[in-house]
Order: sequence, then structure tokens, then C-alpha cells
Amino acid sequence: MSDHSDERATMIAAGDLQEFAPRGREHCRRHPSALTLQLRRLQPASELCSSDGAAGLVGCLREVTIHERQRESWQLRKGVSDVGEAVDFDEELYVASNMVIWSKGSKNHASAVYKAFTVDSPVLQALWCDFTIPQDKSEKADVSGSDEIVEKCICILQNSCINVHSIEGKDYIAALPFQVANVWPTKYGLLFERTSSSHEVPPSPPREPLPTMFSMLHPLDEITPLVCKSGAGVFGSARVQYVADYTLRIVFLNAEPSIVMTYDTVQSLHTVWALRRVKPEEQNMVLKFSEQMGTPQPMATSSSLTAHLRSLSKGDSPVGSPFQNYSSIHSQSRSVSSPSMQSRSPSISNMAALSRSYSPALGVHSFSGVQRFNFSSSTQSPKRHSITHSPNSTSSDSFLIPETEPIVPELCIDHLWTETVTNMREKNSQASKVFITTDLCGQKFLCFLVESQLQLRCVKFQESNDKSQLIFGSVTSIQAKDAAPVQGIDMLLVLEGSGNLVLYSGVVRVGKVFIPGLPAPSLTMSTQMPRPSTPLDSVSTPSKPLNKHLGPLEEGVLLSPVPELRDSSKLHESTYVEDCTFQQLGTFIHALRDPVHNRVTLELSNNTMVRITIPEIATSELVKRCLQGVKAILPKEIAVQMLVKWYNAYNAPGGPSYHSEWNLFVTCLMNMMGYNTERLSWTRNLDFEGSLSPVIAPKKARPSETGSDEDWEYLLSSDYHRNVESHPVAKALRLDPLEVLAPKDDFLQSLSLDSSTLLFTHIPAIFFVLHLIYEELKLNSLMGEGIRSLVVLLVQLARDLKLEAYIDYYYRDYPALVKTSRQACVIDQGFMHHPSFFSAEPPSIFQWLSSCLKGEGVQPYPYLPGICERSKLVVLSVALYVLGDESAVSNEASHYLYKITSGQRKQQIEQDDSRCSFSHNTSVSSLAEKLVIWMTNVGFTLRDLESLPFGVALPIRDAIYYCREQPASDWPEAVCLLIGRQDLSKQACEGNLQKGKSSVGPVLSSDIPSGTESEEDEDGMNDMNEEVMSLIWSEDLRVQEVRRLLQSASPVRVNVVQMPEASDHEYIEEKENRLLQLCQRTMALPVGRGMFTLFSYHPIPTEQLPIPKLNLTGRAPPRNTTVDLNSGNIDVPPNMACWASFHNGVAAGLKIAPASQIDSAWIVYNKPKIAELANEYAGFLMALGLNGHLTKLATLNIHDYLTKGHEMTSIGLLLGVSAAKLGTMDMAITRLLSIHIPALLPPTSTELDVPHNVQVAAVIGIGLVYQGTAHRHTAEVLLAEIGRPPGPEMEYCTDRESYSLASGLALGMVCLGHGSNLIGMSDLNVPEQLYQYMVGGHRRFQAGMHREKHKSPSYQIKEGDTINVDVTCPGATLALAMIYLKTNNRSIADWLQAPDTMYLLDFVKPEFLLLRTLARCLILWDDIWPDSKWVNSNVPQIIRENSISLHATELPSSEDLSLETLAQAHVYIIAGACLSLGFRFAGSENLAAFKCLYKYATDFLKCLSAPTASITGHYNLETCLSVLLLSLAMVMAGSGNLKVLQLCRFMHKKTGGEMNYGFHLAHHMALGLLFLGGGRYSLSTSNSSIAALLCALYPHFPVHSTDNRYHLQALRHLYVLAAEPRLLTPVDVDSNTPCYALIEVTYKGTQWYAETTEELMAPTLLPELHLLKQIRVKGPRYWELLIDLSKGTNHLKSILSKGGVLYVKLRAGQLSYKEDPMGWRSLLAQTVTHQNSEARAFKPEAISAFTSDPALFSFADYFCKPTVNMGQKQEILDLFSSILYECVTQENPEMLPTYIAIDQAVRRLERREMSETFELWQIKLVLEFFSSRSHQERMSRNPNRGLFMNSEFLPVMKCTIDNTLDQWLQAGGDVSLHSYLSGQPTEESQLSMLACFLIYHSVPTPGQLAAGGLEGSTNFSELLSKFKQLNMPVRALLRLAPLLLRNPQSMVL
Repeated sequence: MSDHSDERATMIAAGDLQEFAPRGREHCRRHPSALTLQLRRLQPASELCSSDGAAGLVGCLREVTIHERQRESWQLRKGVSDVGEAVDFDEELYVASNMVIWSKGSKNHASAVYKAFTVDSPVLQALWCDFTIPQDKSEKADVSGSDEIVEKCICILQNSCINVHSIEGKDYIAALPFQVANVWPTKYGLLFERTSSSHEVPPSPPREPLPTMFSMLHPLDEITPLVCKSGAGVFGSARVQYVADYTLRIVFLNAEPSIVMTYDTVQSLHTVWALRRVKPEEQNMVLKFSEQMGTPQPMATSSSLTAHLRSLSKGDSPVGSPFQNYSSIHSQSRSVSSPSMQSRSPSISNMAALSRSYSPALGVHSFSGVQRFNFSSSTQSPKRHSITHSPNSTSSDSFLIPETEPIVPELCIDHLWTETVTNMREKNSQASKVFITTDLCGQKFLCFLVESQLQLRCVKFQESNDKSQLIFGSVTSIQAKDAAPVQGIDMLLVLEGSGNLVLYSGVVRVGKVFIPGLPAPSLTMSTQMPRPSTPLDSVSTPSKPLNKHLGPLEEGVLLSPVPELRDSSKLHESTYVEDCTFQQLGTFIHALRDPVHNRVTLELSNNTMVRITIPEIATSELVKRCLQGVKAILPKEIAVQMLVKWYNAYNAPGGPSYHSEWNLFVTCLMNMMGYNTERLSWTRNLDFEGSLSPVIAPKKARPSETGSDEDWEYLLSSDYHRNVESHPVAKALRLDPLEVLAPKDDFLQSLSLDSSTLLFTHIPAIFFVLHLIYEELKLNSLMGEGIRSLVVLLVQLARDLKLEAYIDYYYRDYPALVKTSRQACVIDQGFMHHPSFFSAEPPSIFQWLSSCLKGEGVQPYPYLPGICERSKLVVLSVALYVLGDESAVSNEASHYLYKITSGQRKQQIEQDDSRCSFSHNTSVSSLAEKLVIWMTNVGFTLRDLESLPFGVALPIRDAIYYCREQPASDWPEAVCLLIGRQDLSKQACEGNLQKGKSSVGPVLSSDIPSGTESEEDEDGMNDMNEEVMSLIWSEDLRVQEVRRLLQSASPVRVNVVQMPEASDHEYIEEKENRLLQLCQRTMALPVGRGMFTLFSYHPIPTEQLPIPKLNLTGRAPPRNTTVDLNSGNIDVPPNMACWASFHNGVAAGLKIAPASQIDSAWIVYNKPKIAELANEYAGFLMALGLNGHLTKLATLNIHDYLTKGHEMTSIGLLLGVSAAKLGTMDMAITRLLSIHIPALLPPTSTELDVPHNVQVAAVIGIGLVYQGTAHRHTAEVLLAEIGRPPGPEMEYCTDRESYSLASGLALGMVCLGHGSNLIGMSDLNVPEQLYQYMVGGHRRFQAGMHREKHKSPSYQIKEGDTINVDVTCPGATLALAMIYLKTNNRSIADWLQAPDTMYLLDFVKPEFLLLRTLARCLILWDDIWPDSKWVNSNVPQIIRENSISLHATELPSSEDLSLETLAQAHVYIIAGACLSLGFRFAGSENLAAFKCLYKYATDFLKCLSAPTASITGHYNLETCLSVLLLSLAMVMAGSGNLKVLQLCRFMHKKTGGEMNYGFHLAHHMALGLLFLGGGRYSLSTSNSSIAALLCALYPHFPVHSTDNRYHLQALRHLYVLAAEPRLLTPVDVDSNTPCYALIEVTYKGTQWYAETTEELMAPTLLPELHLLKQIRVKGPRYWELLIDLSKGTNHLKSILSKGGVLYVKLRAGQLSYKEDPMGWRSLLAQTVTHQNSEARAFKPEAISAFTSDPALFSFADYFCKPTVNMGQKQEILDLFSSILYECVTQENPEMLPTYIAIDQAVRRLERREMSETFELWQIKLVLEFFSSRSHQERMSRNPNRGLFMNSEFLPVMKCTIDNTLDQWLQAGGDVSLHSYLSGQPTEESQLSMLACFLIYHSVPTPGQLAAGGLEGSTNFSELLSKFKQLNMPVRALLRLAPLLLRNPQSMVL
């Protein structure tokens, strides 16, 4: 067996071996289905096998395979995580009969089933596929971001359809129009291969063959044929045609790069194609081409084929075929469930149908599908009809379809490469397995396994330079029986014919794999077993389906489903196996499958499976880095060889553990460079735990039982000992260094290197790369161990290459590790290849940074792309931040970096780093911002920052600190995380949520019902956000009061005192009459409630929306008896509560927030079962329209509702739909509305009987849909409709006013604000016509279509040919107001001036004066002024002179003047002016406007009770008072102003007399507006809002609850269109609760006021956004935050629409305004008052007020709390306390580690224990940063900010270092310094202090000094001038001068 052990020595050991069984199998067993029984028999063959010996086993295996194994198959892939971080687990898709099981599991097999699918018929194939949805197809059009959404899906192929299930939970079923042989997932979607039949060998009439490959880009798309673009063909140009060649089989398809590999069964060649989307011109070519070809004889072709199919399907099919029933199924495409589908054709291969890595051509023949293309589905040979039977001919007559209607193709394949033809090409050399693999150097190979030849052919390919196409190289063949890629380590695993597993990288053999637990195939066996020299075609065994799809060979016998040839070849060879070694072996590997990352499954011959892990190339970070670097620098061939050698050494069986990996690497590398590591003392002593190399292993392995002296010496001279000696612990424990005896065999003769070795010539290059890696590792403070190991190697190489500068450099870095005398080796420099990038001066990243900071010129810093990423990042960030070069981080960084590549030094322009390019999308003002944004763009995070050394990190931290103070509000989340502003990152994160999710989150949704009593719950107001409201109105209970006033769900109190003379019956009547009065008020409440609860609720999709009951009963005290209106004692108007219920429904529906997720089904689901509730549902529909959800209602349902003919439902629906489609001119909605408006129907149409109110609603709907569009036809019709004459029928006569008004309002909306620029409407004379409608006159001749209708006069009304002004005036007036809104058009405004003579005044209804005044003021928008003087200026002089003052007690008498008219005109004009004031200042809370309006309101109140009230008329005064109340509420909308609330409450109490339903409606609308949306909403003054408010607040109120004569009540709810969210709520990001914060709002300057700022305490309603310039959250308590609106208001709008949540963060030591209103309790305030030293005043317990960081708490706990008998520790404790205090009060706790590191380093230096100068470098960088010019400039601009600012810490530390070094110099250090400078050896004890001195004072190397010619200098001034070039600071020069000048006197200048 000796040869066997040698064989093992070069093997590669595979990692953990595990039995493998697909997880799905276990799950299936437990799955409740009939499958269980079948799978029970699926035990491994070994258990089934009773007989011993090979034949028994093989027979058994064959049996199991044939009967059972076909039913299951599976495929594995690398786990895909949802978030996108790296995951290491496998995902498995397992198919068994009707089930597909998707499971995920990690390495340690903690697997879980993720999803299981069961379908109706057997699953033929299951696969993963990602579909991309272009944005226009998806419904979620509001998702920002990329144009495409990727849907991750699983596709399950059945016989006639394919099911697609997406991860989001969408399911699709697509019917298949043909039989599918195989499905492939592509980058774009699915690719289908149609089952082709041998009968398609051209039939007698020539015809275009049918396509064989099809694509489906999305489950909802059509299946379209694939086109191919081949090279120049017969026609001489590239032709594009359908892929119709049935001899092409796809064998492989890959997504990245997107390629397809096909196999031509006739020519036996493999071809590679590129798969891409089709170009438009190619589509056209194909379509033209197919038309030409298809025309000649369509009939003949089709009939012949049909006949052909018929004969096929009928004749040959035996009756017993299990597929007999197929045709019945195929008649319906979607049906997939049929009992006849239990059995699957035995011709289906077991796994091939599933696994992507197997040949797809092994696919399934028995597909059959809806015959869209009607492809014949029979298989290749006539003998097989018994198995696969083509669908019945009933469905085959649709053949003409492809010719009549061409389908546009979507994907195209481009020819890339075809393998060369060889003479001995086999017939069936189809690849059974294809994969793409990458070799160790990143070269890509396409490998395909041709089983019949036992070869793996590998083709090298690469992308062309412009990335547009792939270039293929030559083919290399490897003998192989099976192969699998091992992606994780860039290798592939090959199973050789002899049964050996061999690893290859590309085509380079790496080594055999040794699998522990499986015996290696012995050599005897492999020699005895001849590799079959002939291909195995000649042999035909039943288990060997060679010719599965290949031509009509003897397929009748092929029942075996064993697909892989390799199985059969194994079985065939079993004779040999039995002869020789089967008994010893028991098992051998016969196939590989399911490679994932670096794991692969071996199928063993005893039918079990084992999963092995191929070991990694390296595990330790350091070795990985070095290998990467060396690989990058060497030529590719050499690099691969080097890696192969290393891999073999590293993974030898029983290989090294993690610790000795580095030592092994060093030895291996040095051996390859030609060192004799045995002779070199330090490498010989490297401690290995594993074997070293095959040669030394046996020697090392023999342990000697007794120890020896050598062992001790070995220990002493080991690296480990050296490290321990220099370790700080050793110093702390005062251990004396042990004397090392000189090793006996340390011959002083020099060792020379073997120059013939692999890497000898590349030593300088490798050395330089390792040096760069050393510099890179210095930038990661976690890699300290690695640096120490690396420096030993570097020193050896530097010494042998005689690079003095490098040796000196390493000595300065690690004085303790770099001893002066070390064995040197002779290197014959002649053969050396010195690369161009090699520099004599060692590149040093710290030195580079230091020069930058000092402002000296810098050379570009060399870096290796991909390996020295950190160096690159640090260099560029310093260049940007310190040098201020903004172009540093833009596209090319060539000034500061140059790239090192394996070739010559090329142009150093960074092309590939596109992601580093600085994105200009966010505006960046300062360098700090630019730096921070750039760093997040390149993926730099806080964790990376923590591992940077503190000196290097300081500039970055400084920039972060600066940005944290003044961030921009629109930075992305990652930036905010980096700068540590959780408030902003949370805001950014919320902003990215899609609108669908209710992003208000837990903060602003109060789930707790506020009241526990039942009636509170049902009043419809319990979903309000109490938390925010209690912050807004914290000092009283006004919200509860509003709730009480607006609740309509509980009985009212009917308080009537029974008079003694009244009988009981009269008393009851009296109570009921009183109740009737009160009910007028109750019915008016819901409108106000809707305003109060606006958008406050997110409904649960599974529950109905609760609509509170409208309660019209009463309770009479004292006995609380119920009073009811239905008792029949008094007359109650019919349908009294009908509109009240409608309003109640609207109020309930308006609670739903626009952001809620609602769909059509939920809306329908809310439909009430009882007819009485139909009115509420009608209101609910209108509300859904107003909050935008009605767009989701399906057209079908809309139609349903309208056909019911329920008047209210139609009104609600029409208004709702129109409001939802505001201003869109949507055609479908226009049609819907036109049906209800006779004027918009053609004149000849049947007269539909549309209820009048529905017509009114439809007219307003037209106005809404066409709002602001100035659509000519609509305007023309509406203009005519204002003056529509009453027709002969009755219904045209009543309520004409509301129709005319609606037409006027609609006309106003259509032409909203267009004024005189009504394009193309001049011939309509809109303003003149409106003026005529307003003042009266002769009716013009009725133009247009509707002449006929109005020929006959009305039989009811005698109107003659004059305009009835009473009907048309209001509409016309408001139309003028809206058309000329805000245009300040004087001429039109003068038309609207109130008449100023008594004669004219008598002609105008006083009410119309209100409208005229309002209209006039709205047109002269800019003239409105908020004071009483302006209001009175609207009153004409005659009225002013003769009017009764509102306070007069007795009446003046006058003959010629009608006092009544004057008084009424007066109040109405004032009311109109006040209403316009309300519009002008709506939602502004303008104080002047409020005071002015409040004054008039109180005047009117007094007037009501004055004796003169009767003249004016109570009704008129009440109307005016209501108008004033509404105006007040508009100005104070959402603010909850107390004075207005008191007015409203006073009006609420008045219930008798003149108070009718309409006034109550107005008062409670005012109350609702005042608390709009619970204080979250306010009104806008945009044109659209004013139009909506004019409809809603029309100042004529209904007299009773069913009154719609003048104005349709439903329009009162249009105020919603004017409401906009404007509440800004600060939310504390730590506690996630709303809080108070001071914000500063800056207004833009306007013509009325200059730019001003005001401070508000949020939560507060903001002014309208277009007025604002910026909003700032002000300090000092919260971190500042600026929202700049000059760049656009979208950011703020999105915040407000999502609940107005603005995250804020308390600063350290501050308390919130709630806890500490005056700011006297904050910690900073306390510390200021205690005058003693800060450190003592700071108690560690107090830290909790400053920070919420647990790490800081613990630090305070452990390091700052004094304990008993502290002694000298007290000083450190005080220091730590003061550092902590400083960090948290300055709010940079991240600086704490830096402070402590500096302190510790300085202490170590004082104790002279600094064994490495790393920390000293950092301190030096810190000091240089603070003295750098850029920092000084920043400080001068902003003196009170920055790190370390107000501390004496740095100066003290600097002073300590200076003193320590100076003391050392005086105490004898000058001697060693002198000997160093003159190049003599220094004594060991002084080495480390000397290095510290050299580093700290930047002393040049002796070589540089010599070059500078300093020896001859005689005085200091000469030295100064000579040192100028060496960039040495003067302070260092002063210390060196005495040594250099030798005589101290010459120091004197």
C-alpha cells in the first residue's frame, strides 16, 4: 500500500461529508396525499437489497429506478436573501408527481420548507424565474425608482398549462398552445421548446415549418415565437426568421451573460447564441417574410396537415392508452384537473425534466396543449404512438391562425459560435450537461459534457472591450465521465472514467480529491479497468436510453427512465468492476449533481447520495489578500500555476488549521520563489500544525516520546516567542527577555536562491504588491496580527533584494520585530524582472496623508484595484476634504492614484469605478457634504469607519460632525445613518415606503378607542388621533366638547316643562314638536362630523366600515322616557331623514384616509343588506370618490349601481367618480355623466327619465372632470344650460334654480381662472351672455341642437321671451367669479358693483347682492384687505348714508326710501365682503382677518336681538350670521380657535324660532371646518380649492332637510377638495412619540410684506407651502434640521401627506418641552451653575440624560465610578470622566475611543514600551490635521464647532510626547541616534525609542541624508536650507542639529 500513501499525499481533502436526501422528500412523506404510499417504497437501495454481491445490487437498483425514481426530481440553487446580503444556504425545488416543494436550508441542514404547491396534474418541470415588469404594465405606477420591477417567481409546468407563483403572492395560470418539451428561465422571462415530431420532416406540400421555440416575457403576455438572426445566408445578407428548425435542441440557457446553447441533431454540432430582445426593424422583417411565405396555398397546407394529424391521432392509438381523454381536456384551456392525468408517460426522464444543468433535450414528450399553433405532438418514431398520442383532431382545425394573424416576436437569438466539425463526429454526441465556469484568474469557460465520448469540452470566452458581444476561443477536451462547476472557488470537479474525482481550474488540473470516509479507487483498479475505447452506441441494454431524442432508433423498448448515459455505462462496466474490486470497494461514485457554491452531491453506485464541500482557497483574511494581490500582478498562466500549487499544499489531507495557514503560505510562496525554506532559520521554525509538504511530512510526523533541548530552542527562536516578548503584557508583567542560544545550524554562509523556480523572476513585483497589501492592512485596525506576520516576510525579501529604504521603513514601523542581523540570501539580480511600477522609496499611506495635511506636494499613490480599496478610499477622501479638490471623487482619480496591473503601467484612468462617480442629484454646498455623500455612494458605512485607525479617520469624522450639525433634509437614508442622525434616516426610510402601506405607522394612529362607554364608541369619532390632538390643544378639553356637539348617535334631551293647564296628550304632542325642532339640528350634524373626522382612519380590509346610527329619538327628563317621532301624534314630513342619512354615510366614508389600501371588492362588500341603509351607502360612495378610492371600483359595479335607479346612489356615485377624476377629462366618466344630462345627448336620442337631482349632480360632475380645461363644447353646453327654459313637462319647472346654479358652477370650473384668455371661445361671448343672465333682458335665440325641445312653451310658467333672472342670476354670477378668479379684471368687476340708486336696488334681490359682492371681490383678489374699512367700502354710498347702524334702537322714518330694501342690501353686501375675506385668507389664521370678521359676527349677533331686527328680517340676519361664522371658520380652519368655538356653541344651543335645518347645517359646518381633520388639515386658496369651497359653502341654506331647490345638498361635501394636510408633527425618534419642537418658518417676500420669519411651536399647522421659503427645526434642544422649499415643495408635501411626521432628535442633556417647559432643568444648565471643575461635577449617573447609547452607560459604569482605595487610579478615573463628559456634551461620543487610544499610547511611550510605532503615527496625523490649513480655514469660518475643540487634551498630549522623547535624547538617546544616522548598528535596547523619535520627528533615512550632502555643513542656516528639500519640520531639525554639526557652538547663528 506504499504507493497508495504517496498518491494520497498529493490529494486534496474534501470537507464535511453528509448524507444527502432532498428535503422535499421528507416533506412529501408527511404531506397528506396519495403520494405517501408511493414514496414509502423509495428507501435507499441498500435497504431493499437482500441478496449480496453486485448483481443483486445492480438488479435492485435498476428496478427501483425504473418504477419509482421517475416520480421525483429536484434542483438546488444558492440561497437568495430578500434584503440582498450574502447568504450561505441552499434552496431546493423538489418535484414529485403533483407536488412542488421549495425549501431553504443552511449548511448545517436546519432546513425549512418555504412553500409547497400542489397542482392538479403531474408536474413536468418546476423552476425559478424572474420576470421583469416594465413600469407601464404594473398597476403601482406611483412607485419611484427604476423603470422595471422584478417579480421573483416559481413556474410549474403541467401538461396543458404553466402556473406561475410570485413571491409577492400573485398567481397566474397561462395556457400552453402546444406541447412543451422544455421550459428554460431566461433573463427576460420563460423560453419554451415545443415538442417536435419526426413527422415534420417536410410533408408532401411544401410549407413554412412551424416555430419550435417560444418566449413568454410575463405570465400575462402572449406566448410569442423566437426569431433568430443568422449570419449571411443564401440571400447574401443576415436574415431574420422564426426558429423553426426542429433539429435544434436547446441544451443550456444562461442569464448572465444571456446565452443559449443548442445542439443540432442532424449535424451533431453544438452552437452558442446570444439571447436578447428583438429590435423593431427585425420584427418588421420577420412579419413581412412570413406573410410572403404563407400566402401561396393556405388552404391546401392546412388541410393536408390536418388530415395528416387526424390519421395520426385516430389510427395508431390503442384504446387502452391512458391519454385517451386528453382531447376532451384540451378543449378548455384553463381546466387542468382531470382524473385521466394521474399517470405520466414513462418516457419522462427522472430529473432531466427539472434540473437546469441537465440536457433539456432529455425533456418530456407527452405534453399536449391547446392547439393554438396546433403543433403535432407525436414523437419521433411511429412505434411510440402507444405512449404519446396527439390531441384529437377536433381541435386541429384552428391551424390557419398562424397564417392569418402573425404574432410579433419578442426575443431574438444571435449566432455567436459553433464548434468545429471533426471527421469522427458521433451521431449522438449531444451534451448532457453544460455549465459556465471561471478559472482562478477570472477567465470564463463554457464547458459541455459529451457523455458518449466521455469528454468534457471547455471553450474559453470573454467579453469584447465594448461589452457588446462575446468572443469565443478554442476548445479543450478533458476526459470525463461527469463534471460539475464549483463556483465558490472558481474550479470545476471532474469525475474521471476511473472513478477518481479531480479538480480543474479552467483546463488546468489542480489535483485529485480525497473524500474521507470513501475509499479512494485503488491504482490496481484503475489500471485494470479499460476505458471503453469505442463509444457505447453498439451496446444496447434495456437500461440504456442512448438515443432518447435522437432519431428513430429502436425506441419501442425504451421504457427506462434512467436518463443519464453514465448510469448505463456504469452498469455496463459492472462486469469489470465485479471482477476486480467491487467486493473491497462496496461503493464508487458514478455521478455528480446539484453544485451550489462550493458544495456538490455525489451519487454513489449503491444509490445513496453524499454531499461534500470542496475546501476554500484560503480562509484567513490575510492569506486571501496576499493571494489576490499576487494573482493580480502575475501573468495569468503563472498565477494559475501558483494558485494550484498553493491549493494542493493547503488542502492536503489532514491539512493545517487556521493558525498555521499563514506559515504554510509563507513557506509555499518562498519555495516557489526559489528559497530553500529548510535552510532559512526563521521559516524553518514556523510552527505548523499540519504537514508541510509531501517530502517533510513523514519526518515531521514521527513524534519522539521524550522531549529534547532542541524543542526548547525551537520554541525560543520561534516567531511566537518573539511576538510574546514584544507583547505589551510581557512588559506589564516585567518579564525578562530570555537569551536565545544561537541555533547550531545557523551557518553564516549565505544561501543562494534557485533561479529556476516559478516565481523567481517576479520577486520584486510580488514584494511590491505585498508591501501595498501591508499598507492597506494598516488601514484596518482589526488586522494587527496579520501586519506583524506580513512584515517578517517583507523584511526578509527587502533584505535579499538589498532595498535599504524598505528595511529602514519596516524598522521604523516595527522596531521590535525587525532585528538588525538576519540571515540574508543571495539573489542573482540579473534575471530579475523589475516592474515599471516598482519605486525605490517605499510607498507609505500614512506618509502620504501626512504630506497632504502639511500641504506638501504629493505623488500619486499606487494602488491595486479591488485589493487596496481602503487605501483608495482614504486617499480620495483626504484629497477631497483636506486639499479641497472636488474633482478628486468625480469620475477619474488619476492625480492621486495610479493603478497597478499585471501588464505595463497603462493609462491610469479609472474607467471601471463608475459607482464612485459623484452623483450630482443632491445639491451639495460644502466639501464635508460632498465627502459624506460620496462615501455612502461607494458603500462606506459606520462599521468601516470604526475599523479605520483614529488618525486616518479623523478628517472623515470631522466632515461627519460638520454634516451632522447642518444636514439637508433630502439626503438618502444611508447618508443620514453615516452621520448619525437617526431622525433623518428614519424620515428618509419612511419616505421610501410605498404609498400603499400606511406609513403613518404606530406613531400617529391611535388604536386605543378613547372612550369605554358604548355610546362613545358608536358616535363615529373614536378613531381620532388623541395623542397629537392633546399636544395641539393641551390646555383644555375643547376636543371633547366638539365631540359632544357633533355626536348624532345618541338620543337628544327633550326638556319641556308640563304646564298645569296642558293635558297629557297635549304634553306628549308638545314634547314631540320640540323633538322635531331638535331633529332639525341632529340631521345637520353629520356634515360637520365628516369635517372633524376627515381622513382619520385606516379601515381593516376584512371588516365593514362602521357607520354610526343617525338617532332621531329623544329622552325626556326626569324619568328619561323615550320620545319618538313615529308615534303618529304629530305630522312628520315624509323622507325627512333621507338626506341626513346620506350625509351620515359621507361622514363615515370620509374618515377613510387616502393612503389606505382599499379595493373594489371591499367597496362592494360594504353594501348594506337592508334597503333603509341605501342612502348611507350612497353617501359612502360619494366619500370614497372624494378621497380618491372610487377609481378602484370596477366599471361593472358602477354600472350595477346606476342601473338600480336609486336616486341617492346615482347622485353619490356620479359626484364621487367625478371628484376622483378631477380635471382629467376622462372619456369613460364623461360618457357616464352625459347619459344623465339631456343637453349632452344627441337631439334625436330617446328622452331618458333622469331624476332632477341626478341631472344636477351630473352637471357638477362634468364641471369637476373638465375643471380648468376650458373645453369648448362643454362650456358651450353649460352656458346654454344656465338659462334653460322650462319645458312642457312638469319636472322642468320645479327646482330649476339648483340646475341653473349647477350649470353656472360647472361652467365656472371648466373655465376656472382663464379670464379673458378663453382660447377659441370668443364667438360664444361667455362674459356677455353671463352678464345678461345676471341682469335680465330678452332671451337670445336658442342656438344649437336643443331648439326643438323648447319650441312649445311651458304650461306651468308664463315667462315669455325674457330671462328669468331669479333662476339664472346666482349661477351666472358665480360663473363670472370663477372664470375671472384672481385676474383683477376691473371691467368685469364693475359689472358686479352693487347698484347705487334706489331705483336699481329695487330690481335686485338682496340675496343676489351677497353673491355679486363676493364675485366682485374674488375677481379683485389682490385688493381684499383684512379690515372693516375695506369691508364697508363695498357698500354703495346711498346705503351707507341712509342705513340704520347695526346698533340703532329706534327707526328713522323716510318717505322716498324703502328702508327695508336698504337694510337688507346693507347686511347682505357686508356678508358678501366678509365671505370673500374668508376665501382670501382661508386656512391662513390671519389675525387681522380674524379680528375684522369677529367684530362683524358679534355685530350681527347684537343686531339679531336689537329692536330693528324686524326691518332687516330675522331670516336675512341669520343667513348673514351663518355666512360670517363660515368665513371665520375658513380663516381659522383646522386651528380650533376658542372664540369661534364659543360662537358655534352658542349657535348650537339656539333651536327654536327661525333656526331651520339650513342654519344648523351652516353652524356645524363652521364647527367642522374649525377642527378640520382633527386639526391635521387646513384649507388651501388655490383656484381649484376656491371653486370647491364655492360649491360647498354656497350662501343659501336649505330650509328643511329635503330642500334641494336652490342648491343640491350633496355639494356641501366638496370642501374635501379644498382641504390639504398641513399639520407638522415632530416625533421624537428615540421614544417614537409626538412631542413639541420649536420651528422657524421663513416666508418668501411678496408685494404686501418683505421676507419674514416667525417661530412656531410644532405640532402646528403650516401656512400654505407656496408662501414659504424654508422651515427649520430650531435648536438648542433638538438637532437642527432645514427643509428648503426653494428647491420645490415635494419633499415637504410627502411628509405632510404621510401624517406630517417629522422626526426630531433631542440633543444631549436636554429635556423635551413637555417635561421642562422653561429649560431650567436641563443638565447643561445645572453644570453651568456649579462653578467647580467640570470633571468632578459630572456624576456618571447623570449620563443617562445625555445619551441613549448603552455602550456609554457601561463605560461610565465600569471606568468612571470611584471604588474604595483607588490610590493612583484616581487620576485615570478623573481623566476618563472628563473625557466622557466632553464627548457627550459636545455630542461626539464616537470620539471616546480616540481620546482613550491617544492617552494609552502616550502612557506607553512614557514607560518606553512602544514596540510598534503605529499609534504614534496616528497621533502625529491628528496633530497635523488640526494644524492643517484647510482645518484652520474652517475654524475661522465657524469658530465654535469641531472635534476636540474646547479641550486642553491635545496640547497636553503633544507636550508629553515632546518631553518624553527629549528626555530620552538627553539620557543617551543621542548616541544611538548618531550611530543610526551614520549607518552603524544600534544597541537593541534603544531600538524602539529610536524608531519613535524618527517617526515623530519625520527624520529622513540615512540614505537621504547622505544624498543631501549634509555632512559638510558648518552652521544651522546651511542646514536649514539643505533640509528644505527634505520637508523636515524645524522643531526636529533643532534636535538633530547638534549631532549633525558635531560642535554645539555652531548652533548660534
